[in-house]
Amino acid sequence: MTDLPIRKVLQKPDVAGRMVRWAVELSESDVQYEPRGPIKGQIYADFVVELSSATTHQEGAGFRWVLSVDGSSNQQGSRAGVILEGPDGLLIEQALRFASKDSNNQGEYEALIAGMLLAKEMGVKGLLAKSDSLLVTGQDTGEYQAKDPQMAAYLEYIQVLKESF
Repeated sequence: MTDLPIRKVLQKPDVAGRMVRWAVELSESDVQYEPRGPIKGQIYADFVVELSSATTHQEGAGFRWVLSVDGSSNQQGSRAGVILEGPDGLLIEQALRFASKDSNNQGEYEALIAGMLLAKEMGVKGLLAKSDSLLVTGQDTGEYQAKDPQMAAYLEYIQVLKESF
């Protein structure tokens, strides 16, 4: 299955070189073009690959658990994805759904809190948290101010949770 229109390329007789050889070779087989379906699952796999880092997986004195989080919100409610990576390839994945209809930023904070609570329950001591939210990471590092009272409350709770690690 592909999303590339290979049929159009293979049916042109004036294509030169390697394409002609492939067209002749493939014409002997019953090759049919079918468009690729939705790739929703691929987005999750891309997220895991993008946020995983080879340098954080080395065990030893400086080994850290890696927490990757992502949150979102829409009219049906908020959702969060949490991936906690530990030693020896340990991988804990959670998908959460919240009944509240928070903003995307609140969803990002909820995802981070859920992941940090999971890590705390697992007894994790060294934790590296990753998020694609510029607001959440910026407020945590002090680059951005938490002007909204609810964002300030989330930030304060994150700071308290960070003391556990």
